[in-house]
Amino acid sequence: MFANKTFSFVKHFKLFLIISAILVVTGVVGLVTLPFGLNLFNMDVDFLGGVTMTYDLGQQADTAEVENLAKGVLEGKLSSVTTSGSTGTQVVVKSLYVPNETRDSLFDAIQAEYPDATVVSSSSVSASVSSDLRNSAMLSALVAVLCMLIYIGIRFDFRSGLAAVCALCHDILVILSAYIIFRIPFNANFIAAALTILGYSINATIVVFDRARENAKSNPKVDFAEIMDKSIWQTMGRSINTTITTLLTITMVIIMGVTSIRNFCWPLFVGVLAGCYSSVCISGNVWVRLRKHKKKVKEDK
Repeated sequence: MFANKTFSFVKHFKLFLIISAILVVTGVVGLVTLPFGLNLFNMDVDFLGGVTMTYDLGQQADTAEVENLAKGVLEGKLSSVTTSGSTGTQVVVKSLYVPNETRDSLFDAIQAEYPDATVVSSSSVSASVSSDLRNSAMLSALVAVLCMLIYIGIRFDFRSGLAAVCALCHDILVILSAYIIFRIPFNANFIAAALTILGYSINATIVVFDRARENAKSNPKVDFAEIMDKSIWQTMGRSINTTITTLLTITMVIIMGVTSIRNFCWPLFVGVLAGCYSSVCISGNVWVRLRKHKKKVKEDK
């Protein structure tokens, strides 16, 4: 019944592993080297501690010009310069901690180029608060993954839960690679982006797993690898359509949004693609391998 001549995702698992290794290697290196003091991420003040200063220039903001002014005053402590607000006249300057005198000097330099400039806000984040935020980010991601493992394990079985978690870890590592490669400011937006992608990816994986379970019940004598291939193809239309419609929305926000919104949407864009890829090419394959491993262990006994 399941015999077909279509592309087999299960048989090409090694190819997908190679592709995934290429996609995640940068993120893995970034995580491994971070405890040793080598920071490959473009850490923002949210996770490092520092100062956030918002100015209204009174005219259309030129982030490149403001960045050059900030570099001259802040002397290597500049983190990022982005636009803010709906008018396009506001800029947000983030840096490592600098005293009030330096902040005043920066405003004087900006006001020299933009006479109508005003200070909208100025706030600082201490190193201890930023450390707590980093820890909270890691804890929230771990709790989310653990809850998903429990849910999938109850709804299907423990091996399927492990397969789903492997796909989720893959997606997070792909997002981390994107943060490093494209130098996206690594701040509190990462928490929201990561949790969003975890939810999106697990939902896509559950659709495939649910179809595989139904097919397995209807055809108990058919090899599970063949069932998984068929199930992936049966849900392929849903996976592609959901991904395209989601990406269209994100793309419009990227085109029309300000810099701070774009910095949030780019990781989402990458994560949605990664979630579609992992749900189709990774999670089902891992489940098939785990089932085969269990069967082999039983036969050895």
